[in-house]
Amino acid sequence: MPDSHARELLGAVPDGVEVILWNGERDKPEHLAETVFWVPQVEDSTNLAEKFAAMPKLEVTQLTSAGVEDIVAFVPDGVTLCTARGVHGSAVAEMVLTVILATLRQMPHFVEAQRQGRWEPMEADDLRDKRVLIIGAGDLGEQTARRLRSFDADPVFVAHTARDGIHAISELPSLLPEADVVVLTVPLTPDTTGLVDAEFLARMRDGALLVNVARGKVVDTAALLAELTAGRLRAALDVMEPEPLPADHPLWKAPNLIITPHAAGSIAKAGPRAFALVNAQVRRFVAGEQLVNIVKGAY
Repeated sequence: MPDSHARELLGAVPDGVEVILWNGERDKPEHLAETVFWVPQVEDSTNLAEKFAAMPKLEVTQLTSAGVEDIVAFVPDGVTLCTARGVHGSAVAEMVLTVILATLRQMPHFVEAQRQGRWEPMEADDLRDKRVLIIGAGDLGEQTARRLRSFDADPVFVAHTARDGIHAISELPSLLPEADVVVLTVPLTPDTTGLVDAEFLARMRDGALLVNVARGKVVDTAALLAELTAGRLRAALDVMEPEPLPADHPLWKAPNLIITPHAAGSIAKAGPRAFALVNAQVRRFVAGEQLVNIVKGAY
């Protein structure tokens, strides 16, 4: 495990389990080479090859995040990679609803008017009957759709391949012009990198809102900036490329844009919930039971 805070969050472990604290430092703790179950630092992407090499008996790598793009290429053959799918979905889905509602109800306008001491009413919009295209039909997409339905919106799912109730990503050219909001919840893969390019954005209807809680590289930043600057589209970005966003980046001053600093999952209960999953996984592993959230194939 990476540090003492993670160890505290893990809680009690089965008899016979030894917990080692190591975050990749050059000085290796005793018995590190005997490690069979590893919990990396959240979204760890540094010196991964060396870290795996230091644990030749490793059998399981358990992440506390849902994204795997930084680590999946380094996982040795025979090591099972598991994610924290289901842990952060509710918090991120709340953020999606927050920025959609803030945009539709003109909250940035009212906050700025308040700051300047101006009483400036403005007609806004609501979510009722809005078609929301959710690109990514995993746990986060499902959590988002459930909340949207409570506002009488119409969520439409899109995934890599079509299945019951879910459109294929190849159908996007016909789906995008009908969407009031497009929400990105896909993992970052070779297929989704640059998915939202100039052609994708051009197919979105005037005034539509793009929400990205996936990964920054899913969106072509320059293409989105052009649409925002022209005033044709609106956006809310919790993730972006580059990240962190430099202070002089033009996105900061783009109109019709809400930026949050990769904060959708940053809530007080994130750590306890993630390590409750880790604890359950350790217990499954010790008992010889099937693990959950195993990454398989083209995740």
